[in-house]
Amino acid sequence: MELRIAHLYPDVLNLYGDTGNIRCLENRLRWRGLDCAVTPLPMGVSDDLAGYDLLFVGGGQDFEQELLLEDLARGRGESLKAAVADGVPVLAVCGGYQMLGAYYQNAAGHRCCFLGAVDFYTEAGAERRIGNFAFRCGIESGGSVVVGFENHAGRTFLGDGVSPLGRVLSGAGNNGADGGEGVRWRNVFGTYSHGPVLPKNPALCDCILETALERRYGKAELAPLDDSIETAARSAALKELFPRTWKRYV
Repeated sequence: MELRIAHLYPDVLNLYGDTGNIRCLENRLRWRGLDCAVTPLPMGVSDDLAGYDLLFVGGGQDFEQELLLEDLARGRGESLKAAVADGVPVLAVCGGYQMLGAYYQNAAGHRCCFLGAVDFYTEAGAERRIGNFAFRCGIESGGSVVVGFENHAGRTFLGDGVSPLGRVLSGAGNNGADGGEGVRWRNVFGTYSHGPVLPKNPALCDCILETALERRYGKAELAPLDDSIETAARSAALKELFPRTWKRYV
């Protein structure tokens, strides 16, 4: 078995070590004897995204997002929308997550129209939400508790019938008001969690890999791995967030 992974805009969208998500996906496949081919797709490089099994888009600031608008308009945007509609699994973090929605409106009222691949929009808030946070994934995403780091001024609001990736246990998540974090629509996994998110959260990583494997091969058989190091890192983050009750989230 092999998964073909496309890393979109590694030259522009890579805040807080988000490329570590690619390394985590690669390693957790190869440690199980499964093949993995990763193709970087920077700005100006065109490719048919329908030929990939998994897409990754990292995080970026407002400036980088606006920089990408022209490149998206040259065909990459329509290719990405088509891949989402066709059920290609996508992991999108922060700025990459926002890019999948209808638009981002900054504090000055300027609106950047994005892909509209998923029904949500983002508007800048008065304050940035910064710090470690945690959320519990929905059942369709494995149900595990995810720890990460958020740093965003955006307030994201999901459309009717669109589910969050999880429910916030500590922190802000999408908008600090409705308790949702990220988005899970078709095979899209969108999140505000930097860090990178996957190395400390192997259950979420495996859920994404299983989704990609099932789409390509009709089944997913992931052998268990020794996740003691990953569990220790995750436990340390949980102890900081929940000093007295952290064990209930392990």
